[in-house]
Amino acid sequence: MTNSARLLFFAGSARRGSHNKKLARLGAMIADANGIKSTFLDLADYPMPIYHGDLEAESGLPENALKLRAVMEEHTGIFIASPEYNASITPLLKNSLDWVSRPNDGVPTQVFKTRVFALGSASPGGMGGLRSLNTVRTVLTLGLGALVLPEQFAVPRAVDAFGEDGHLTNKDAQENFKAIIQKLARAAHVLHG
Repeated sequence: MTNSARLLFFAGSARRGSHNKKLARLGAMIADANGIKSTFLDLADYPMPIYHGDLEAESGLPENALKLRAVMEEHTGIFIASPEYNASITPLLKNSLDWVSRPNDGVPTQVFKTRVFALGSASPGGMGGLRSLNTVRTVLTLGLGALVLPEQFAVPRAVDAFGEDGHLTNKDAQENFKAIIQKLARAAHVLHG
């Protein structure tokens, strides 16, 4: 499948051994293998202070918030792999979304309203991190006005789910993930032409 979509994949984790980073990397590999331009991004490369209105008023947006926003703007579709922390999302992911959403020099950002998003998660537990996805969806749709695909993807028992090649050992799960990535690419193509 070849189209004009360009997909960005990242995880809401900075941990080197993160299952969600593995999922995001796999998504980029699947996209590339199917003729869809893609990029894997590591939020560990974009450290930012915890969002604070006074800090924003005094110093403006952190440089890494502007860099992350610029990368997002280069892509038409975005896949976020969200770890589950206490039935919610990680502080890293929420903080990154909060900073990127802030106006720059008084100009509101449109990056969330002009991209299509898809969500996934991976967890050592049996639910695969699904509880975090409801929160991410709420933040993106209600808080930021984003279009998020209704389908989502979860990898339970992630410790044993990935093979040495980075692919999922369960072939049906691998095909389901591929289908979501292809749908994200189609939606991004329709939105951006």
